[in-house]
Amino acid sequence: MTLEGKHALITGSSRGIGRGIALKLAEKGVNVAVGYYQNEAAANDTLAQVRERGADGLVIQADVRRPEEISRMFNRVQAQFGKLDIFVSNARGEPPTFYQPPMDITLESWSNAINSQALAFLLGVREATSLMPDGGRIIAISYSPSGRTGSWQPWVGMGAAKAAVESLARYWAVALAKRGITVNVVSPGATDDSVLSRLPEPVWQSIKDWHESGWTPMGRVGTPADIGNAVVLLCMEEAGFITGQTIHVDGGASIMDPVFPLEIQRG
Repeated sequence: MTLEGKHALITGSSRGIGRGIALKLAEKGVNVAVGYYQNEAAANDTLAQVRERGADGLVIQADVRRPEEISRMFNRVQAQFGKLDIFVSNARGEPPTFYQPPMDITLESWSNAINSQALAFLLGVREATSLMPDGGRIIAISYSPSGRTGSWQPWVGMGAAKAAVESLARYWAVALAKRGITVNVVSPGATDDSVLSRLPEPVWQSIKDWHESGWTPMGRVGTPADIGNAVVLLCMEEAGFITGQTIHVDGGASIMDPVFPLEIQRG
């Protein structure tokens, strides 16, 4: 099935993983609303690259932590597109707005994390489905390990928020199944041009070295295009019986066993 002529909104798509998703959908002929918060120049660059691929779209500024701005964002989509076939909830605040360990995290930082994820996804799906025909596609971008483990202490706010998003996706999948709208989560692993790659260079390099040494069976970190490819697959008509799932797009990192040294696991 072709996606030609479909319409998508991708929050947080001015750069990184969101941009990778936008460009892969554009390659399939999907018109894209590029959601951004602060970096208008990067959002316009994403839109220019969308157009280079033969699709069209617009840029929309919004702070997805604020309900009134979520409504305004979808009103712009309706005015420009008239409908919406694909909604990708990808936006996430920058670490300084929430990066604090459990005993120190402020209520403001906690709210920044939860509202940018769980609140934005809850309200975003409500708005999206009012514009979406039966058979639409909803996808949230998560980082599942942060909601399952507790080792990355300053990530507690975002980890809890991502866990909430994955739970919400399952509830939405049931609620929207009668309309043929699927709701899934894509969970990237360590990915280039992401929040991890914006850590200090020695930290990011050590992450890359670790994954290239064998922690990721594929021997590398991911790319935004890898995540975009997974989203495209879930948007196809042939994926219409896949819903309520969290798909790990991480080169196999999530199937490794942290209990045993890599030397033992490799045999």
